[in-house]
Amino acid sequence: MGIATTFLRAFDTKKVDPYPVNILKRVDSPTTLIKEKEIQRVDERESGFNRAFRGDFGEHLRHERSRMIEKYPLSGALGQMQLHLVDVVDGEVAPDKAPLTDDPVGMARHIKDTAYFLRADVVGICELPPYAVYSHSMATGEPVELNHKYAIAIVVDQDWKTAEATVGNDWISNSMSFMSYSASGFIACILADYIRRLGYPARAHHARNYELVVPPILLKAGIGEMCRIGDIVLNPFIGPRFKASVVTTDLPLAVDKPIDFGMQDFCDKCMQCARYCPSGAISFGEKVLHNGYEKWPNDVEKCTKQRVGNKTGSGCGVCIAVCPWNKPYTPFHRFIQWTMRHFPFARRYAVWGDELLGYDKPKLENKWWLDLEIVDGAFKIPPHAGNRGDYKSP
Repeated sequence: MGIATTFLRAFDTKKVDPYPVNILKRVDSPTTLIKEKEIQRVDERESGFNRAFRGDFGEHLRHERSRMIEKYPLSGALGQMQLHLVDVVDGEVAPDKAPLTDDPVGMARHIKDTAYFLRADVVGICELPPYAVYSHSMATGEPVELNHKYAIAIVVDQDWKTAEATVGNDWISNSMSFMSYSASGFIACILADYIRRLGYPARAHHARNYELVVPPILLKAGIGEMCRIGDIVLNPFIGPRFKASVVTTDLPLAVDKPIDFGMQDFCDKCMQCARYCPSGAISFGEKVLHNGYEKWPNDVEKCTKQRVGNKTGSGCGVCIAVCPWNKPYTPFHRFIQWTMRHFPFARRYAVWGDELLGYDKPKLENKWWLDLEIVDGAFKIPPHAGNRGDYKSP
C-alpha cells in the first residue's frame, strides 16, 4: 500500500487535464434542473435511430437507416471497427486486487492520466446515477442490470480541422461522429480491461453497445452543460464537437462536480443552432419539463429523418458546425471563451462576432475528404461533388 501511494504522489501534478478544467466554476448540481424522482429509465429500443430501423417513420427511412453507416466508405470502416469492440466491453476480473493507493483522489488522478495516455481529450468521473441506466437493451430486448458505483466519462474531439471545412450535413458528417465514437470506444475498452486486471469489475460503454444514457453522466462528471441543441452536453473548450464513451466500475474513485460556465443563459440568447437546423428540429422556445429534466425540446422525429434520410450527405451535424462554441483552442478563442464565461452581457454578441469573423461559413478550401456514395453496392458521385479536382497534384 505504501509503495503504491508513494508512486502516485510522486507523479502528482495540479494540471492533469490537457484543458484547464481547474479554472471552471464547480457547483453541487447540474445547471439543468433535474427532478430525479420523476425520471423514468429509458428503453434503448425507443431511440430515434432504432425507431427508424423498426419502421416507425416509414419504409423509406427504415431502408435508409439500414445503410446509413455503410453509404459512405469511411463511416462504414469506422462502424466496422466499433463492431469489433463489442466483444471486449467486459470480461473476467483478476482474482487478486492490486496493491493500490487507498486514496480515491490519487486513484482518480491515475485513471485520468491513463485515459489521457490513451489519447482521450477530456475525462470526468461521477457516481453512476441509477436513472442513467437503460431499462432494456436494444440488442437483446432484455432488462438491463448495471450496479456499478462509478462512471468514467471519456470524450474525444471530432477534429477542428474537419469541422471548419464542413457545412455540417455533407459526406464527412457521419464519419466525424463515428471517428469519435470509435476512438472513445477503443479507449474505454482498454481502460475497462486495465481496471479489471487491477482486480475490480469494469464495463466499457460505447456507441452500438451502450447500457446507459450518456448525457446525465457528462453533466454529473463536469464535462459540460446541457444546451439548446437537444440532449447534447456542451463542453466549454471544444463545444458540442465531441462524442463520448463511458466506463462503469466499482474501483473507488473521487468524483468531479458539475460545472457552470453560463451555458443556460448563453443558449437562451443565441439560437444559432435553431436558425440553421435544416429539419427545424431545434426549438426557438423556452425550456420544458420532460421526464424529470427541464431542457429545450428537440423534435426527435424531425432530427432522425434529417440524419437518416439526408440525400446530400451522410448524417447531419449542422447544429455542431454553426455553434459559436465550436472553435479551435487558440489564445484568441481562449480569451473569448473566458469572456463568455464571466460576462453575461457579452454573450449577446457571440453570433454577431461569429458572422463578423466569417465562422458562419465553412472554409471549403480546407476540405480533404471525398464526396462518394455507395448505392446498391456501387459507387456514385453525388451531384455537386467537390473532390478538389479529383486530388490531382497541385
